[in-house]
Amino acid sequence: MTRAEGLSGEEQEGVDGLSLIIGMGATGLSCARYLQAIGAEFAVADTRAAPAMLDVFRAEFPDVGIELGDLPEALLACAQRLIVSPGISIKTDAIAKAKSAGVDITGDIALFAQRAKKPIVAVTGSNGKSTVVAMLASILRAAGRSFGLGGNLDGENFKPALDLLSEEPKELYVLELSSFQLETTPALNAEAVALLNLSQDHMDRYADASEYLSAKQNIFHGAKQVCVNVNDALTFPLDPAIATVCYSTHGGLEGGFGVNEATGTRALSFNGSAFLAIDRMKVAGEHNIANALAASALAHAIGVSLESIAQGIANFKGLPHRCQWVAKIDNVDYFNDSKGTNVGSTLASVVGLGEHIAALSGGKLVLIAGGEGKGADFSPLTPAISTFVRNVILIGRDAKLIAECLEQDSYSHEVTFAQSMDEAIEQATAVAQAGDAVLLSPACASFDMFDNFQHRGDSFATRVREKAQEDEG
Repeated sequence: MTRAEGLSGEEQEGVDGLSLIIGMGATGLSCARYLQAIGAEFAVADTRAAPAMLDVFRAEFPDVGIELGDLPEALLACAQRLIVSPGISIKTDAIAKAKSAGVDITGDIALFAQRAKKPIVAVTGSNGKSTVVAMLASILRAAGRSFGLGGNLDGENFKPALDLLSEEPKELYVLELSSFQLETTPALNAEAVALLNLSQDHMDRYADASEYLSAKQNIFHGAKQVCVNVNDALTFPLDPAIATVCYSTHGGLEGGFGVNEATGTRALSFNGSAFLAIDRMKVAGEHNIANALAASALAHAIGVSLESIAQGIANFKGLPHRCQWVAKIDNVDYFNDSKGTNVGSTLASVVGLGEHIAALSGGKLVLIAGGEGKGADFSPLTPAISTFVRNVILIGRDAKLIAECLEQDSYSHEVTFAQSMDEAIEQATAVAQAGDAVLLSPACASFDMFDNFQHRGDSFATRVREKAQEDEG
């Protein structure tokens, strides 16, 4: 008897008929392994002629049909469902035609939500979601709670959601979710969720900001509790009947989480009472205070004590490539924020780190930015750059586009161009003054020059550490 034959009626639902997995990356592989484990019929397709994981698929699934290149409309039309990986747009002609013909379009997160037997806590947003999820994980460890961590994460935390179902049972699941994952997830039915913020991103995939927001708001569907930033209307669910846990980045908040400044020492607070002095946090910047408040609200929503919340946040040391300190050279600090892949993320880092450096030493930032802009408008960066940045060094495909946006501002900026990361670092080292900080925060994707944002950040950090050693020598 196969596992599928032994499933309960509820578990059997949704696995009948042919499933066509579109996309042969890590997410597609997790879907294939899951479908094989439950005995479901499936095939695999990829729009690329030679996807990197092709040999893995052929080795693990020698009897499964694989289609490469242009998606065959006949195959899509005869499938019961298309399981579309996040990297592939559901607006692709063949997928859109199949949807019009009545074929179900779904994704790995929807499959996970159907099968998970324990509560789900989920986070989305344009910026900060990886940090909030990692902070929440630190809180849950401090509370002694067992949890599975997955979704749209990277580095050591990366794990496709469906892979969590093959692990030992957990008390709950914590997921970071992108808009691409959410647009194929009609009902997450999570215990607690948060949409942290929204800034222009992925405009090469969405018609406008409202379509992008609509995809993000799928996280609210079926949620029992929603954590909202009372200072940002875009974080609220459309349905006012959903229970909310509130937080505010502007002062204390009765009936929620906020910032208490009454004693002269800034602290995270709940119902106006301080529970963690902000100077105990190991990550700097106002954006990280907002992240800590969001993580606190999510933890509170699932019954974690304030003591564990405080301990978990105090223990959290930050994530690689997210405003991560690299080295100090000639009294100049170097920070790697390669995960700043959109305008909103870089804006938060420039303001957060800029305020911190200004208060600490009176210094300014030297900003290294640029890459593949994804159709974004870079003009929102100009006021913050005017306030906190001494020099801007631009790299990558859209460097001139960013420069044009900065030149439209009434303030003057020292803007230069570099052809490589090494050249950008050399320029930054030459212009930075004692007490300044050099910040790599590109506001762009990395694929024009690097394999991914990790490769970009590692290139920066490696060269900076080499220069630090040269300086010591």
